[in-house]
Amino acid sequence: MHANHLINETSPYLLQHAHNPVNWYPWGNESLTLAKNENKIILLSIGYAACHWCHVMEKESFENEETAKLMNENFINIKIDREERPDLDSIYMDVVQTITGSGGWPLHVFLTPHQKPFFGGTYFPPKRLYGRLSWKEVLQNIIKAFKEKKDEIESQAEQLTQHLFTANNFLTNQNISNAGFDFFTTEALNTITKNILQQADVLDGGFGNAPKFPQTLLLQFLLRQFHNTQDKDALNHVLLSLNKMINGGIYDHIGGGFARYSTDAQWLAPHFEKMLYDNALMIIILSEAYQLTANHLFKEIIEQTLAFIEREMLQENGGFYCALDADSEGEEGKYYTWSKEEVEQILQQNATIFCSFYDITKNGNWEQTNILRIKKSITAFAEEHKMLEKDLQKILTSCKEKLLKQREKRIKPNLDDKMLLGWNALMITAYCKAYAATSNEQYKQVAIQQIQFLENHFKTQEQWKHTYKNGIPKINAFLDDYAYLIEAYIHLQEITANEIFLYAAQNLTDYVLEFFSSDNDLLYYTHQAQTDNLIRKIEIYDGALPSANAVIAKSMLYLGIIFEKKEWKLKAEKMLQTLLPTATKHPTSFAAWLIILQELVFGTQEIVLCGENILDDLPLLLQKYIPNKVLQISTTEKNNFSLLKNRFENKKNTFYLCRNYSCKKPLYNINEFLAIV
Repeated sequence: MHANHLINETSPYLLQHAHNPVNWYPWGNESLTLAKNENKIILLSIGYAACHWCHVMEKESFENEETAKLMNENFINIKIDREERPDLDSIYMDVVQTITGSGGWPLHVFLTPHQKPFFGGTYFPPKRLYGRLSWKEVLQNIIKAFKEKKDEIESQAEQLTQHLFTANNFLTNQNISNAGFDFFTTEALNTITKNILQQADVLDGGFGNAPKFPQTLLLQFLLRQFHNTQDKDALNHVLLSLNKMINGGIYDHIGGGFARYSTDAQWLAPHFEKMLYDNALMIIILSEAYQLTANHLFKEIIEQTLAFIEREMLQENGGFYCALDADSEGEEGKYYTWSKEEVEQILQQNATIFCSFYDITKNGNWEQTNILRIKKSITAFAEEHKMLEKDLQKILTSCKEKLLKQREKRIKPNLDDKMLLGWNALMITAYCKAYAATSNEQYKQVAIQQIQFLENHFKTQEQWKHTYKNGIPKINAFLDDYAYLIEAYIHLQEITANEIFLYAAQNLTDYVLEFFSSDNDLLYYTHQAQTDNLIRKIEIYDGALPSANAVIAKSMLYLGIIFEKKEWKLKAEKMLQTLLPTATKHPTSFAAWLIILQELVFGTQEIVLCGENILDDLPLLLQKYIPNKVLQISTTEKNNFSLLKNRFENKKNTFYLCRNYSCKKPLYNINEFLAIV
């Protein structure tokens, strides 16, 4: 008799597996102790709710009684939601990449009864396929090896564990001198920019070949590079990439929002899952691009994407959900794709023009159906069809509304309705950036409401929690949760002028430095009190999300200026210096660090705004693209900040531009001030 132990979990991914015949356990003392007591191999299976291949493997193998029997009799089977335990996912992803040279989800790792990994892989088919062993064969091979070659397994486990420790320490123990090469120069940044642009796809935007991810941090780096050096190539690639993504199928033309990545180089066919963090990062880069170019298309996409977030990812009383699945009715993309007949039926006389604009054909542009995409700009298309652009726009908008209404009647993809602290904080930053770029008051209100929701629901007496669902906050927050939260508080202060947010950011930074610090200036991903992981990892790369260490370092530069903490600035510089030899060699994995390098090379503009009515002028300043800045605002003389001392001239709105606390003479007109920042 099997007994599945997932039924009381809050993770939708774990709950999806709660009725499998496999005797799944969640990660925890019970399952780990059982493995030791029964001397059984631990089988870890890691995935997430919106993962297409995770569903496939569940159907093929974990719902199969015979396979389940084999698993239950020989293993302690543990299911992990990678979003709930990113620390474990990261460790075991390293293991699988070491063994096989690549990674992905679902992720499967076999551990000795004492938790040391010795073998792993990703998706395994139910029958042998393309030279890939079937799942049952893998299980049988491991059972046999554990009986007959236990010593070999133990030594393999020892080697792998040792490799993890060595890899964790390698990057952080580098010799910083690096033969006297000075990284802190404009020349170094120009070289890095060239190296990044060498990997650019000049035809379809983005970087490298398929599958293609948005890589928004690289685009942010290039945007700043243009701002600082007027490098036209850098700007052109950002604009090309954003336009190609917006026109492609990775963007949902009917409902707004971006899918995680494209399976092809033209951004046509995504894996259709929509993640909260991807949309937050897209909003951030689109807001910056809109500030710089005033291109109305970017503003439209920001509006449509945030409308999607509020419609489908925001809980009624606050908090953003994690993700929407790629599949519905067991089929990938079914919710998002259209046949030509269906569109003709709904749109009647406007169908021809709509289908032509969005590349909808009888035979389909993807697997006999259609993903909406734009092949010609609206201006060129209107001209070709001898229409006024605004008339065409009107028709397309009303058609999209009709199709959205129709789509809402379909069976929706599953929603991963847990909430994560870090992803919610990122979305708050996105709302702050969107407000700064567009001055849409509603975005500011959402940002303020959401930080209150996080403070009320993710914070316990002792510390912040990583995940929240059904009224329950659980799992202590990780470094990225704190990193993105500190960043969100800094942005909230910029759009509200409320200093309470700065104090919150300062307190969190103090906390992180006390409980997450390692011996070599970088920060561990986990709290020092955490004991259930094999290794305390230091995360330094950008993955789908910016490196938490880099985000904290950037915030320390900002807060170091605000609170006159020189030691924070020095620590941030040292963190960056440790990684620069590696980051300059592999710039595409270190964009968040290289953005800090840009700030240190080109300097930080300290912008001070004072006056009783200064908030009237603030939106105009926020609309301007000023990437490397510290912004402080005061409507009253009473405050304890160095940058604001003796700056207040009661009746007048006063603007100061400073560097290293020394300011140019004050200006009293916002437009004059905007001309010099």
